[in-house]
Amino acid sequence: MPKESAQPAANGPAAASPLARLLANPWLMLALAGLFWSGNHIAGRAGAGHVPPMSLGSLRWLLGAAILWPFVAGHVRRDWPVLRAGWRRVLGLSLLGGALFSSIQYVALQHTSALNASIFNSFAPAVIVAIGALAFRERLRALNLFGVAVSFCGVMAIVSRGELSAFASLAFNFGDVLLLLNMVVWAIYSVFLRLRPPVHPLTFTFCLALIAGVALAPFWALEHARGFAFQPTALTFSVLTYVTIFPGLLAYICWNRGVEAVGASRGGVFLHLIPVYGAILATLLLGETLTGFHVAGCALILAGVWFASRK
Repeated sequence: MPKESAQPAANGPAAASPLARLLANPWLMLALAGLFWSGNHIAGRAGAGHVPPMSLGSLRWLLGAAILWPFVAGHVRRDWPVLRAGWRRVLGLSLLGGALFSSIQYVALQHTSALNASIFNSFAPAVIVAIGALAFRERLRALNLFGVAVSFCGVMAIVSRGELSAFASLAFNFGDVLLLLNMVVWAIYSVFLRLRPPVHPLTFTFCLALIAGVALAPFWALEHARGFAFQPTALTFSVLTYVTIFPGLLAYICWNRGVEAVGASRGGVFLHLIPVYGAILATLLLGETLTGFHVAGCALILAGVWFASRK
């Protein structure tokens, strides 16, 4: 054997750092996506009546594209022939998962509560399973479906604070209908991610951000013309900064990578981790008490995620 063959290639797998190998783990990527999304409903609800929803959707994507450009310019140039050949798929996924999903979500949060938003968003994994079965005959084992059901019960335990009476007092409105529709939009995006052109992940995220931002810009102008404009306040800046960096760029990068590796149906259950993060962050940052229903709900969610992710 030649002497040089005994040495690992400089850019081969053996040369990857422990951090790079860790970040290449799709399960970790899915878990991080849930963490980055955990504050999105709170941010969107906090800005209700103060931050225009369509303007927020457009500006966060345009800012995200601007932030990414210095890091992705070389990838975009190299991927351009592939992007040009598959531009219809890039455009469709960007309009669906970027422009449509984010705009519906922020409009819905102008009309509904954080509790209702948590409940309706918890249906996303089940909708993803259904869309995957219809579109690609994707099937989950009974153990995986059991995991989705168990984690859903955990979500309900947390959002209801362990009181069944919380569900009896729920009032549904137009915002809740939009949230339910948005779960279908997100499921279609997640399932059809497998059809995206084979370009660098950052290239795809940049294209999604740019296309979504431009597509929503006319609605931003319409809101502004009607007198609903950004207010120069600390709340506006905080909401915009958070949704641009965390639920926008980082969450989409992680989610796309995870779903590409393990499939939308198995990866979708990781969305149920969002209330777990919410409970932990509320305890650490806001000084709230971790109660029995938090512990029970988190245990059910984690157990469900484990079952749902098994092969």
